[in-house]
Amino acid sequence: MGAIRLSRPEDGARVVEIWRDAVDATHDFLTREDRAALDELVCRFLPEASLWLSVDDDDRALAFMLIEVGHMEALFVDPAFRGTGIGAALVRHGLTINPRMTTDVNEQNVQAVGFYERMGFVPTGRSPVDGQGRPYPFTHLAYK
Repeated sequence: MGAIRLSRPEDGARVVEIWRDAVDATHDFLTREDRAALDELVCRFLPEASLWLSVDDDDRALAFMLIEVGHMEALFVDPAFRGTGIGAALVRHGLTINPRMTTDVNEQNVQAVGFYERMGFVPTGRSPVDGQGRPYPFTHLAYK
């Protein structure tokens, strides 16, 4: 793979595409209405966010991570590149900047739960709803 770099304005459409494809591949528990509402929110916010990107040799984004004040708010990998190590590389990069990084994971996203456990995160709590108050439980995690 290529490198890890900060996002630029011209990456906006690509990161939204990665988010959509990754959610479609891993978040089958979302209702159609909730998926649409999240899409609208993400399209307004994500292109402007400061993200860490994993890019290929042509500088095309393959995955992204959003960290705010030591908390990983998002990690999404293009489904065509899942299992290649780019998500783990982004997390390791985040840990070099924030050694006590925390994150939240949807409990229904079993693959993501296992990924974070393999990366060394441990549960620290639970919320019965997501950040928008929807009935999608979160497990709160911290790097040990």
